[in-house]
Amino acid sequence: MLSTVSKCLAGVAVFCIGGILPAVASAQPAEKLPVVQREFRAAWVATVANIDWPSKPGLSTADQQAEAIKILDTAREINMNAIVFQVRPHCDAMYKSDIEPWSSYITGIQGQAPDPYYDPLEFWVKESHARGMELHCWFNPYRANHSSNRGPEGTTPEERLVDSHVVKTHPDWVKKLGTKGYYWLDPAKKEVQDLTTAVVMDVVRRYDVDGIHFDDYFYPYPDYNDGKDFPDDDTWAAYQASGGKLSRGDFRRDGVNKLMESLYAAIKKEKKHVKFGLSPFGIGKPGEPASIAGFNQYETLYADAQLWLNEGWVDYYTPQLYWKIEKIPQSYPILLGWWISQNHHNRNIWPGLYTSRYGNARDEQADAEEIPRQILVTRGMAGASGHVHFSMKALLNNRETLTDKLKTGLYAAPALIPPSPWLDDKAPATPSIKSTGAEGNSVSLALEAKDAGDVFVWVLYAKRGGKSTTEILPAATTAHDLSIRLETTTTTATNQGLETKETKTTGEPLSLVALTAVDRVGNESEPVYLEIGAK
Repeated sequence: MLSTVSKCLAGVAVFCIGGILPAVASAQPAEKLPVVQREFRAAWVATVANIDWPSKPGLSTADQQAEAIKILDTAREINMNAIVFQVRPHCDAMYKSDIEPWSSYITGIQGQAPDPYYDPLEFWVKESHARGMELHCWFNPYRANHSSNRGPEGTTPEERLVDSHVVKTHPDWVKKLGTKGYYWLDPAKKEVQDLTTAVVMDVVRRYDVDGIHFDDYFYPYPDYNDGKDFPDDDTWAAYQASGGKLSRGDFRRDGVNKLMESLYAAIKKEKKHVKFGLSPFGIGKPGEPASIAGFNQYETLYADAQLWLNEGWVDYYTPQLYWKIEKIPQSYPILLGWWISQNHHNRNIWPGLYTSRYGNARDEQADAEEIPRQILVTRGMAGASGHVHFSMKALLNNRETLTDKLKTGLYAAPALIPPSPWLDDKAPATPSIKSTGAEGNSVSLALEAKDAGDVFVWVLYAKRGGKSTTEILPAATTAHDLSIRLETTTTTATNQGLETKETKTTGEPLSLVALTAVDRVGNESEPVYLEIGAK
């Protein structure tokens, strides 16, 4: 077979299959390519309290990495294309930082590095990109300590904080909440805004991340402080003494607004392609729209989430729409439609889904078919182009066989991440594709970019008879084997009591291959074609 192929090769752009199918590379469209779906398919990987990763503190480096690989492989196998990885649970770091201490969720002791040493964030970025997936870094901008912070048996939450932690280095920036060990940065303080910006920008500069992500925690939820108001009387008094005229609520919101606006500008100045995304509480304000009722983040978390989207201080928005479709006071489609209506700068809208509720018989809002239904609703609504699951554990555990259902149904075909044309709308140069030989039922292809730095993933199209297939490959792929025929038949024969099986490759042969390059913000190049003529 190989000798036949080698005789048929006439330069690197030509190959033969079985000696009869010459192929010619061309930049000219031979025919219309199938449309690849554009959909952000992601999951949050929560590290606080070891919710998703690592499964418990103190695992060996090898076990931590094996768990990360299992998460990423599962996501890749079901055609997901992004992970939102929590790197700052509460003024600590799931990576090597000179600003904040190592998180206790890694080793069980705050400030203690993994041993043998490795950098978890560096590992997650590398392994995500090796699978053609984006890695977004999820930060809690103000939470300074959580009741689940790990430490030696018998120690108090305060005793578990190392000397380099902000609660101890700058106690004037921090407020103690309630009786459970919670601490919170004061969002109105300029020093706090500067700290959060410095932490985020340190990651943007040092790591090849694809996105920065904030969740719904701005001022704390009431239960963090035993139902009491945020204890910022001193900050409020100082503001008034300086001549400030805002109401207390507007004063608090103003501090958060300043961080959102300035941080977005800082990220764009440093690395324009790094997306900034937010996942606020799913209701902007009760009564907007009129049928909506529920928790008031505007007056309680002091988050003017509507403003941030209106002003375009984000690249994507992921409102946490954690309610059922038919739950009228918090209806999923009604809220999604409202957020879309507030998207004055045409940013990407990728709602958050409460996937961990899936199949929970004790939860009145749980429904074994709700998540697939919400994905379909999202797909049918103009202005929304993806979703994020909370959290990865539900998919990793295949809860109620949801992972299997996604793999064979809604996620059966791969999807590209929707573009962000306000960041960059210039497509990569058309790549080149060459054949390097064929053997058995496979043909080997070489993929090459004009500028390797301008490619994040490849899209490889193949046509066999009347059927087309699509693969999305990571940019590091320079060689790839493609099946000539996709169908096989197996025949069984019995001779003198002995059973023999013979498998033959059948189906239509490969007739067309096309390749495009996609950059960091979703721009796709013109295709290059490899046409194959059957004898």
